[in-house]
Amino acid sequence: MSHLSSYQAEVELVGISRNIQRIRELIDQVAETGFNVIVCGETGVGKELVVSSLYQKSNRLGKPFVKVNCAALPDTLLESEMFGYERGAFTGAIRTRRGKFEQAHEGVLFLDEIGDMSLPLQSKLLHVLQGGDFTPLGSEKQFKTDVWVIAATNRNLKKDVEEGNFRNDLYYRLSTLSIYIDPLRNRPEDIPILIEYYTRKYNQELNRKEAGRLSPDAIAKLSSYPWPGNVRELQNVLQRIIVLGESEETLDAMLSSAPNVRCDESNGLSPRAPGVLSEIMADNGGRLDLADLSLKKIRKKAMNQVERDLIGHVLIKTGWNRSKASRILKISYKTLLQKIDELAIVPPPELA
Repeated sequence: MSHLSSYQAEVELVGISRNIQRIRELIDQVAETGFNVIVCGETGVGKELVVSSLYQKSNRLGKPFVKVNCAALPDTLLESEMFGYERGAFTGAIRTRRGKFEQAHEGVLFLDEIGDMSLPLQSKLLHVLQGGDFTPLGSEKQFKTDVWVIAATNRNLKKDVEEGNFRNDLYYRLSTLSIYIDPLRNRPEDIPILIEYYTRKYNQELNRKEAGRLSPDAIAKLSSYPWPGNVRELQNVLQRIIVLGESEETLDAMLSSAPNVRCDESNGLSPRAPGVLSEIMADNGGRLDLADLSLKKIRKKAMNQVERDLIGHVLIKTGWNRSKASRILKISYKTLLQKIDELAIVPPPELA
């Protein structure tokens, strides 16, 4: 069974930004309700940390906490993983196996990367959420389950619903409450605090009692970096700084390395591949096929990325006042609304 013990110790949401403060408030408000929650945000922003905090503050603390990574397994395996199976249900089923819903009874079931679940499996999940019962593969017996379902995704599920890639009824069943975590580039005031927190944490783990803080110059350089990999990338860089030091050359090398590039892939690209190529590689599991090297495709992706970041930043700074944002951006109000829709820019929960 996959319990929370592997990351139970770290449940503190570090930061002073409005977004992080609001998330703390939402956690306090919803943790005791048992309402289904979706935690949204880019890869690496700390969605599991929010889920962990919800569990820690709920009345289910001490009960099972079971995680299912919906993107890690093909449909057939994911279905058997979630609902279990009887011996002989399929080739290779040499014994009966309890599914995650059964394992999580009276506790929490964390469905990570829910947006990657196929439509047929979404239908089966919806049935369980509506009726509270399920049938293992190869069995005729129904099981009742009482679980608090918390989901997480880095996708825009509203857009997926509109495009027919995610069930509308399942979306609304799961999202009684949505918690959106801003990317780190939109909350730069949190970066120095995160640097201090994780530097201290990693030094303690390495038993470096005499280790000091990073220099002001290093903190300034790290604070001005956009962190495409968000907090996860920051953690990785800080771990390397603690081991390798914080010389200017070392910092520049670390910050110019593209995140999510697999070192064992002979793809012909330097680890310093441009950010858009890194994004395409990340979408393809670290690989970059020749079919992805269309200049037109990459130019469009780069332009969308720039526009999304710029428009999102202006909207956040104006409190999602679209009229004011359109004036600042020097585009019409109608064009701004079209861009928001096309680029799937969503407001944080408190501004939705």
